[in-house]
Amino acid sequence: MDIKKLLKPNKIAVVGASEKPGFGSDTCRNVMKYMSPDKYYFISPTRESVFGVPCFKSMADLPEQVDLMVICTPKSTVSGLLEEGAAAGARAAVVFASGYGEVDAQGKEDEKDLITLCRKLDMPIMGPNCGGYINTVDKVFPFAFVSEDRDRTGGIGLVSQSGQFVLSMMDSPVPGFSYGISSGNSKVVTMEDYLEFLVEDPDTRVVALYLEGVNDPKRFIGALKRATELRKPVVVHKVGRSEKGQLVAASHTGSMAGADRVYDALFEKFGVIRVDDLQELMSTAQALAVLKKLPKGNGLTSANLSGGETGISADIAHLNGLEYPDYDPVTVEKLTTMLPSYAHVSNPLDMTATLAYNEEALTEAYGTIMKDPNVDLMLVGFTLLENVVDPCVDYIAHAVERLAKEEWSVPVMILPYMENTRNPEYAKRLADLGVPILPPPAYAFKIVKNILKFAAYDAAQKDLELCFPKKERPAREAMTEIASKKMLQDRIPCGRFGVAASREEAGRLFESLGLEKAVVKVESPDILHKSDAGCVKLNIRSPKEAEEAFDAIFSNAKAYDANARIEGVQVCEMMKPGTELIIGVKNDPQFGPCVLCGLGGIYVEVFKDTALGLAPLSSAEAMDMIDSLKSVRLLNGYRGQPALDKKAFADALVEISRFACAHADDMAELDINPVFLYEEGLCAVDALYIRG
Repeated sequence: MDIKKLLKPNKIAVVGASEKPGFGSDTCRNVMKYMSPDKYYFISPTRESVFGVPCFKSMADLPEQVDLMVICTPKSTVSGLLEEGAAAGARAAVVFASGYGEVDAQGKEDEKDLITLCRKLDMPIMGPNCGGYINTVDKVFPFAFVSEDRDRTGGIGLVSQSGQFVLSMMDSPVPGFSYGISSGNSKVVTMEDYLEFLVEDPDTRVVALYLEGVNDPKRFIGALKRATELRKPVVVHKVGRSEKGQLVAASHTGSMAGADRVYDALFEKFGVIRVDDLQELMSTAQALAVLKKLPKGNGLTSANLSGGETGISADIAHLNGLEYPDYDPVTVEKLTTMLPSYAHVSNPLDMTATLAYNEEALTEAYGTIMKDPNVDLMLVGFTLLENVVDPCVDYIAHAVERLAKEEWSVPVMILPYMENTRNPEYAKRLADLGVPILPPPAYAFKIVKNILKFAAYDAAQKDLELCFPKKERPAREAMTEIASKKMLQDRIPCGRFGVAASREEAGRLFESLGLEKAVVKVESPDILHKSDAGCVKLNIRSPKEAEEAFDAIFSNAKAYDANARIEGVQVCEMMKPGTELIIGVKNDPQFGPCVLCGLGGIYVEVFKDTALGLAPLSSAEAMDMIDSLKSVRLLNGYRGQPALDKKAFADALVEISRFACAHADDMAELDINPVFLYEEGLCAVDALYIRG
């Protein structure tokens, strides 16, 4: 299907044009307001005209072919109108009608019939149950909600499965759109179709998504990968953080790698900016759409007119994990000569109000800050009101304008400290220069963090070739620890081990493995938490002790679960103690294996200090996961303790990620816990592989 006929039609027809309040009326008013009269027709079998525009009785009566029909009539009429439109040459449709898959079983059947019909007609449709869209590039406006008459052109391509969200964007005075799409049920043209279109669209600088779910993971990933190649920002508000009703997993990894964390890992891998609400979505997208260049590093500075603004900037930046670097001594010396004697030069900077009424002095001071080698992004503190009274606005705006034109200048953003309606003239002047106006600090510093993170993203440091599991899966089954270790021993050190089926064999195995000290554990696919069952014996130092441990473990296992399958006991080399970590895998049904790492042993569920990444992992991704842990301070050497072998840990994560991809069609979960990490090397002490 050709989606361009849907989103970039030459001419459209509004079917069900009406003056009666509702979608038919509102769509007509939008079309009349924003589109050229020679680009649309109204169709109504009962009216001669609507709002003074002549109406045609049917699609067949139109004097020329149109690309897009906008169906504003009830559900019962939709299929017939699609066939009528296709016969008249229409090649796409917007369907507002609801009552399909979103309501009941009959609606789902009707939706299937609609999909079948559209495929037969080779006709892409937006919806059903949608609000239509705006296309400011070609001035096409088949949108079902009326809002304030203003210029909405810009670089944001928005796709929302919620029509109300698109209306909220339309009502906001700030964002500028290339496209605003209310996709509705998205059953013929999908969210993935829109994403692919916007990523490739030259008029869209930033893609913004309100996302409820992904139906085609491979195409979704393909579009995100293409966005990384084009360095086009994708900003997503993905709902579902509070997902309920997940099945209890058999492993620690399964319980901590829920679906929402998988999306976090996915977005991290592809440089997608994930936001928490609608305001952050639009403000981040707008700032990225306006900026003409990205910061080259994380060096943040803020220049303010008061100490109060400076204190707020320092605190809220810190709360968002952002820090201000010290100015270079040369910068401090120059600023000291420019500012009043009572001003203290530091970053963030309180310039005082003295310079605010001197354009030349402001320009020199701002320029001096920009030239500091530690500065990559500059915030200018000022609250721009709708009605400009204070003349210092002119001086600040002119200073920023002069500097923004310089090739050497760093990106600049205006930081207001209260939410006010902004003066549209100044806002446009600044936007044309690539200077966005942020919301107040609570949101502003989130947006700054988003931008700095996107600017630092390097696709070359990622492994973007995901492995997608087959839908047909084997029955879920936990493998024994020894069987799990045998699968892993070529990927990660596991020590010496074996299985004994009798007490005598336990003694012989201790001797043949050449062990000085052993751990003896039950070997059973039905007893996953061996310590809870009393089925682990430590510090076994002789063949005789191994035989005695065999007897005790068999007895405890039968007492714990009389029906458990017991294949014998493990006799394993008892490794020297190390820092206990976990490496795990959860095979997501949509996006494939996800690798988890963190503090292990008994602490894994207590502290839940873990990181998750989509397999396969590059070495850089593995190290980033480790460094994101709160417990990384223990690995780096804390309070005089020696540093541990983080590289060995990262190498193990990479190897396990490759193992996970190789077994994507068979594995459900994998727990390697604990893993002992040493000053040199590591060893996997326990492992659990779950098929399914």
